[in-house]
Amino acid sequence: MTSYTSGNPTQNRTAPQSIGFLLLDNFTLISLASAVEPLRMANQLSGRELYRWHTLTADGGQVWASDGLQITPDAAMHSAPPIDTVIVCGGVGIQRTVTREHVTWLQAQARQSRRLGAVCTGSWALACAGLLDGFDCSVHWECLAAMQEAYPRVNMSTRLFTLDRNRFTSSGGTAPLDMMLHLISRDHGRELSAAISEMFVYERIRNEQDHQRVPLKHMLGTNQPKLQEIVALMEANLEEPIDLDELAVYVSVSRRQLERLFQKYLHCSPSRYYLKLRLIRARQLLKQTPMSIIEVASVCGFVSTPHFSKCYREYFGIPPRDERAGSNTTQQVAMMPIPQAMALSPHSGPMAALSQARNESTFASVRL
Repeated sequence: MTSYTSGNPTQNRTAPQSIGFLLLDNFTLISLASAVEPLRMANQLSGRELYRWHTLTADGGQVWASDGLQITPDAAMHSAPPIDTVIVCGGVGIQRTVTREHVTWLQAQARQSRRLGAVCTGSWALACAGLLDGFDCSVHWECLAAMQEAYPRVNMSTRLFTLDRNRFTSSGGTAPLDMMLHLISRDHGRELSAAISEMFVYERIRNEQDHQRVPLKHMLGTNQPKLQEIVALMEANLEEPIDLDELAVYVSVSRRQLERLFQKYLHCSPSRYYLKLRLIRARQLLKQTPMSIIEVASVCGFVSTPHFSKCYREYFGIPPRDERAGSNTTQQVAMMPIPQAMALSPHSGPMAALSQARNESTFASVRL
């Protein structure tokens, strides 16, 4: 994967970045909010209009979110104001909501070198337009299997979000928040993204190495109850791993059958899958608890700390010590006075929000 990079933080940027959110029918409101709110807070904390955003629909008409709320967009996509980036917001029934008109317009945006992104199931629209061929891609896990089948040229991933060159895609829920914080960090520095995280009481900004927890029954359907039962036993016995022969006996299959099931449906050996479960659990404990590395190794079934560190480094690319250090990094917010000569137009949504934020104690609190 070749991630999008912007070089050094663009501290001298004068024109704000403009982002168009293309809302498809039955889009998920939480994903849209998770993507927009970091932009608003970036403006508030910097005291500058770093970002503008616009909501778009195919014809400029109202659109329904999946929770039943009706949204009036800012414009039709064909009459959208100048934009640098398009983010497709998908949701329920994505296969039915992407139209030929959407596809044609997205392809036109790609020809104009726009950055293209998607949240929740919006990646389906980009894939349908052929704009993710050869790119790594994230999508909500409910849509993962269908996309793998429909668009084999797209490199599907279970990651929460993926940044690949000028494409960035995210799964649903709050994952767009993590994605946008990373993009803001690349544009304007880590101090700003850390301050945004603090304002949202968001304890840890997740990264591209974090994966969705895809329910096994979704991946396998109802055809492999034995395999589901084995994995459930593994998940319930991470501290004292069960021997594979014993697992086979518990579910009345042979060791050979057990290994075939894992290779066929999970594409790895049973021991490798078991190790992955223990390491993922260890990562959660390192990032979310004050437990020592020795304690984490013990409760995740490793006989020694050196063995745990070796396995952890091989799987995640960094040792547990560095993972813990990264989680505990805090950013100090530099205070600066409120600019006196800031001309703010109250007519646009982003500018109105920035104008209202001038009375907040955090206004212009991060120096860029």
